[in-house]
Amino acid sequence: MITANTPIEEWLAQEQPEAVLEPELPIIDPHHHLWDIRTATTEPLSQFEQKVYLCQEFADEIEAAGHNVVQTVFAECSAFYRADGPKELRCVGETEFVQGIAAMSRSGVYGTTRMCTGIFGGADMRLGTHIAPVLAAHQAASPNFRGIRGYRQKLSDEVFAAFAELGKHNLSYDSYWPDVTWLRDLSKLAASQPDVTVVVNHLGGRCDANGSTEQFNTWRECLQHIAQYPNVVIKLGGAQQRSGDWEPAFHMHQRPTPPNSEELCELLYPFYATAMDIFGPDRCMFESNFPVDKESVSYRSLWNLFKRIAAKAGCSDADKEHLFARTAARAYQLEYP
Repeated sequence: MITANTPIEEWLAQEQPEAVLEPELPIIDPHHHLWDIRTATTEPLSQFEQKVYLCQEFADEIEAAGHNVVQTVFAECSAFYRADGPKELRCVGETEFVQGIAAMSRSGVYGTTRMCTGIFGGADMRLGTHIAPVLAAHQAASPNFRGIRGYRQKLSDEVFAAFAELGKHNLSYDSYWPDVTWLRDLSKLAASQPDVTVVVNHLGGRCDANGSTEQFNTWRECLQHIAQYPNVVIKLGGAQQRSGDWEPAFHMHQRPTPPNSEELCELLYPFYATAMDIFGPDRCMFESNFPVDKESVSYRSLWNLFKRIAAKAGCSDADKEHLFARTAARAYQLEYP
């Protein structure tokens, strides 16, 4: 065990292991990170408890969980940017790194899961049309590169121009910001380029199971607003993560032992069920957001949670195909298992 990971591993070791639900159901995990942040000094990276999460750590996680994870998609996290060269191209170092992980995984040495068959990385949207060579460099670095992730920023002519370049390169756009009202601006981007797949991350924004009715209603209204654009899909996950100084009540800093999937289903079902109702299962995909969400739940219990949610919502087998793999395959241009 890597010493830097000891606190989170010791906390999770106190969990009472659950039986794996529907172990044969194929899963594409469409959102996870890989990193070594032991020297990180800036937020949010410096806050995360899992300091090292590379090919071996993720492979061990998947094997121990017992779910049928067949493919994964790497999510931008500023990992291993180049230390030199043109500033706008340093983000390509992340794609080069992840392509190496994909090659390691494809060897079979780390198990049967094909890691990082999809990759979405970073690029500065303020570059406008000058983002084109950055996108081309990402694509040259990996045949698995599928798009970029952006965060909340002021919309400008340059941002809209950069967004249009994604369409020209057949790339998608992931987005996340804890403040769900950002989706109103994101809707404008989605409307400007109907051929660009827009992926709303982490249920659209912070999900507080102990929040007010007003907060929940605002969250729901923002999801309803952006869902009217058919090129938008949503990731169901991330509700288990810390957000700035706010932590959910079941976070490792808030309780001595990890919650189980039944507890989490009881707390979080209204968020997941509402998002599924607004978008429909064919525009939703469950995501792990590991190792960020690992601070609140194990990989096994997290996927059990998602399976409990699908069962409670009365999802058909076809619905579950979309939720657990097919929507992710379509959004990131992957082979459906």
